[in-house]
Amino acid sequence: MTPARFLGDTRGATAVEFAVTAPVFIAMVFGVIQVCLLLWTQFGMQRAVEAAARCASTGMCTTAIAVQSYAVQQAVGLGLPASAFTTISSPCGHLVTANYTFYFVSNSFPSASLPLSAQACTPSPI
Repeated sequence: MTPARFLGDTRGATAVEFAVTAPVFIAMVFGVIQVCLLLWTQFGMQRAVEAAARCASTGMCTTAIAVQSYAVQQAVGLGLPASAFTTISSPCGHLVTANYTFYFVSNSFPSASLPLSAQACTPSPI
């Protein structure tokens, strides 16, 4: 095969283009999925602490253990432990906080994690 004929041959060009672009595209898709999971976890935690603070303020949850249990029930699908939630009485009312470490599902970065936190304070009824 002459060099001019070799350079003009386009067979296999699609396979080469796919081999170059596919890893980047797949990495971007997995990155978007990870960001979505991170946001879902953060929003779920925020909703759980808001509901738990409201429960503590209305008197439905009378102990810290009850508030933690209620928060875990409200964090639907997250599987957070009760120890992730804390509650205290503060000047603003009943303050409920949640702390959780989100681990990214990637073998490339095994120690990649991000600490998440959420808090809500609901005033006590007068």
